[in-house]
Amino acid sequence: MSTSTTTVAAKGAAGRPRTAAPGRRAGRTTARTHKAFSPWLFLAPGLLITLAFNLYPFLATVWKSFTDARTLTTGSFVGFDNFTALVHDDQFWVALRNSALYVVLVVPCLVFLPLLLALLVQRHIPGIAFFRSAYYTPVVASVVVVALMWVWMLDDRGFINGVLRMVGVDPVPFLSNEWLLLLSSMALTVWKGLGYYMIIYLAALANVPRELHEAAEVDGAGPIRRFLSITMPSVRSTMVLVGALSSVSAFKVFTEVFMIAGPTGGPGGADTTLVMLIQRAGTGLQGRTGYASAMSIVLFLLTLVLMLLVLRADRKDKD
Repeated sequence: MSTSTTTVAAKGAAGRPRTAAPGRRAGRTTARTHKAFSPWLFLAPGLLITLAFNLYPFLATVWKSFTDARTLTTGSFVGFDNFTALVHDDQFWVALRNSALYVVLVVPCLVFLPLLLALLVQRHIPGIAFFRSAYYTPVVASVVVVALMWVWMLDDRGFINGVLRMVGVDPVPFLSNEWLLLLSSMALTVWKGLGYYMIIYLAALANVPRELHEAAEVDGAGPIRRFLSITMPSVRSTMVLVGALSSVSAFKVFTEVFMIAGPTGGPGGADTTLVMLIQRAGTGLQGRTGYASAMSIVLFLLTLVLMLLVLRADRKDKD
C-alpha cells in the first residue's frame, strides 16, 4: 500500500505545472523595473538642466512679452501692446537694419573666406602647422581683449591713422563715422571667426577623394575649375552648416559692436543691434523686461525663419 501511495503522489507531482520560486519571480520584476527606469535616471541631470535653464526661461520670456513687467515688478497682461510699440519704435528699426546688414555682409565672408583659407593650409609642407595655429589664435583669444586691440588700432590717434599721417593721408574716422564703425565691427567679427570655420572646412576637405582632383588635373582642369567643379560640390553640406551657424551668430552679435561702438551704440545709437537694444531695454532697476522680452521673441522668430530658409535652399539644391 505504501508503494501505490508513493506512485500516485509522484504522478500528481509530475502532473502539476512548475512555478518559479518567489525569490526568482521578484528578481525578474526588479530587473524589468530597472531596465525601464535606468535610462531616465541617466537622462535626468541633463533634462533637469535643460528644463531649468532653457525651456523655463523661454516660456517665461514668451509670457512676459505679453505683459508690462519691469525688473522689480511682474506687471499685468497687456496683450500685443509691446509688439505694437515695437512697430512704432524708430530705434528698433535701426537695430533691425544693423542686424540684417550684419547677416548680409558677414555671412558670405564667413562661408567663403574660411574655405579658401582651409585650402591654403591643407597642404602638407614644412611649417604649415605654425600658420594653422596662427589663424586659429583669434578664436581662442578673448573677444573683449581682441576688441580693445582693434579700438586701439582704429582710434583717431591709433596705429592705422598714425601710419596714414606718416604718408600724408588724413585720418579715417573709423570710430566716429556711423557706417565705418559698423563695417569695423563686421571686420572684427569676420577676422575672429575665420579660424573656427577654417577647422570645420579642413575636416570636410579631408573627406574629398584625392583621385577626383588628380583625374580632373589629367583632363586639363585648372585650379579654379577644380575648385568650382569638385571642391565646392563636395563640401556643400558643410557650407550650409557654416552659413547657418554664422547667420545665427551674426543676428546675435553683441560684444564686438558694444566694445567698438560703446554702450550707446555709436553716434546717436546709429550702430545699435537687436541684442544691444534688448540689453539696454531690459536691464537696470527700471528695465522694461516685458518690452525686452517682446524684442527677444522677434529675434527668435527672425532667426528661426533664417534657418528655415537656409535649410530650404540646401534641400532645393539637392533636389
